Amino acid sequence: MATIKEIRDRIESVNDTRKITNAMYLISSTKLQRAKKMLTDTEPFFFSTQAMISRIVRHLPEEVENIFLETRLDIPEEDRRRGYIVFTDDKGLAGAYNHNVIKLAEEHIKEDGDRWKLFVIGEVGRFHFATKNMKIEESFIFTSQNPTLHRARKIAAEILEYYYTRQVDEFYIIYTTVHGNKTETRFQKLLPLDIITDIRKEKVPTGTMLEEFLMEPSPSAVLDNIVPNYITGFIYGALVEAFCSVQSARMMAMDNANKNAEKMIMDLQRTYNRQRQAMITQEITEVVSGAKALKHAKEVKAKKAAKAKEAN
Repeated sequence: MATIKEIRDRIESVNDTRKITNAMYLISSTKLQRAKKMLTDTEPFFFSTQAMISRIVRHLPEEVENIFLETRLDIPEEDRRRGYIVFTDDKGLAGAYNHNVIKLAEEHIKEDGDRWKLFVIGEVGRFHFATKNMKIEESFIFTSQNPTLHRARKIAAEILEYYYTRQVDEFYIIYTTVHGNKTETRFQKLLPLDIITDIRKEKVPTGTMLEEFLMEPSPSAVLDNIVPNYITGFIYGALVEAFCSVQSARMMAMDNANKNAEKMIMDLQRTYNRQRQAMITQEITEVVSGAKALKHAKEVKAKKAAKAKEAN
């Protein structure tokens, strides 16, 4: 059984750890509020761009050719080369956040044989895939803790280069979103754009009057300009969503750590009190026993003195 000093040291150690986890909780809370504001500011641009693409595609002449109008459905499923953009964090202490993202990525990679390319954001993902000897096609060496539009443009430019040169037929993005206090890992198609594919499949009802659109310098040039902006906005939104999610996950993890620390301290304090009470009881017992022994010794001495006196 641990001594009182050991229990006291353990309580102090848990208290010190709780101070750290509580500070991390408060920091993540502040970052989460900032990230949510960034996400709210991003949404109008994202939805406006999406709406604009829809309007443009609906009014495109049938003869227009552009790489973004390709569905790649003519390529057999088993021959399509896929790119996976994986968003992880730079460190742990966020519950199952990183594990869920990596697990989902690995599940889809296994289905593709050797027809995949990996694009990773975040130190945890880079370290994990490197440890498992999984080739990383592009590793974006910047922290995932500070999402910016510049970084989203850099990622989008790299991704689009692979798409333009047909090294990759489809791109998928694996990231985490937050809803209230819950996080959800998502697997979402980035390219080819589903909104374009779906609209091209639609048949305009006979007699429908369409808006008159003038696209300068050409419809294809308009697409070449607006779609990359949409991809950039989508990636920026994913960066911000992932940042929100990791802060929410870290808050929950630190909150659980604080609760566990409080419970541990209560248990240790109870054990300490029992140990202390047992020690006090033992000390009282020793004092009482000593007093009785002293009294008994005095009585024996007094009897011996009385006998010696009678003998004389």
